[in-house]
Amino acid sequence: MERLKIALLTMEYPPNVYGGLGIYSSELARRFVKLGHEVCVFSMNPGGLPSYSIDDGVHVHRLKFVNATSALKILVNDELRSWGPGFRYLNDVLMYNVASALDVIKKMELGGMRLDVVSVHDWLTAVAGMIIKDEVSDVPLVFHIHSTERGRNFGGGSSTVIALEKACAEMADSIVTVSYAMRDYDLAPQGFPMEKVRVVWNGVDAEKFSPARAPRELVRDVREKYAEPDGPLILFIGRLVRMKGVDKLIEAMPYVVREFPRARLLIVGKGDLRDHLLQLANELNVMGRVSLVDKFLSDEEKVAYYAACDVAVFPSLYEPFGIVALEAMAMERPVVVGARGCSGLREI
Repeated sequence: MERLKIALLTMEYPPNVYGGLGIYSSELARRFVKLGHEVCVFSMNPGGLPSYSIDDGVHVHRLKFVNATSALKILVNDELRSWGPGFRYLNDVLMYNVASALDVIKKMELGGMRLDVVSVHDWLTAVAGMIIKDEVSDVPLVFHIHSTERGRNFGGGSSTVIALEKACAEMADSIVTVSYAMRDYDLAPQGFPMEKVRVVWNGVDAEKFSPARAPRELVRDVREKYAEPDGPLILFIGRLVRMKGVDKLIEAMPYVVREFPRARLLIVGKGDLRDHLLQLANELNVMGRVSLVDKFLSDEEKVAYYAACDVAVFPSLYEPFGIVALEAMAMERPVVVGARGCSGLREI
């Protein structure tokens, strides 16, 4: 097999991980290295991380950038200015994209770095991919679409982000998406170039997510803190956003408690719906049955939380794939999922 040199551009990379995209990117990079390829990751540096390191054989470049929001507010359109506090996030995305694209091009032109493939992920790195493709047209560009702006926002969303997704898809040599549901119910109706689309399911490290790896003391601590003795513990892990359907899970709790009086629900994750979810639990008189842990879990913590629960529930309203469901299955936990709308969970 020919040894390839791959540039992988991702906003999230360990330890700077907020969701499935960061997990996917790191696992993809490490697996490519195990197959004998050379991988250079270009990611964000939120501060305190080295600008360059070699992690598990992966060359990781973490780029720092500046706050240009004052200038950007003048340059961009009204729709983007309406993002309010989220405008700083847009700044970070754009600065990262320009910095990473320039870094790749500089390393190719001045440092003699040869590239065989450029891999970009979602709209968050689409600008960088397009810049590199414009400058180095003979290097194949692979656009990984993990979700779309319209899908995440149930038909709405930012018109700018939607246009950016389509533009990068048109420039890309190949498009990878994570499920047939994404291909057929999200990309196709939006008019993406389907002749370029390939479906590659996500995976899970079954050695890492194994019941035998569960730290017993941490498992015991989770049970003691969040479950009643001999009572069932229901677990949700994920971002607290509308598409994950966490509010539906809380709305179901009065019915669950009616049948299983000792049941407890443990929600783990961060997101904009945190306060709404707590208010909802209070309004439904299940606050004493619901615990919310406002954090992102390390892999070791995830293994312990899965091992501690009796059932994992992921009631997503839009779920391109659902890595957490695969992790829970690897941990030999019963899993209940939502199958509404575009749901790759049907394919697991």
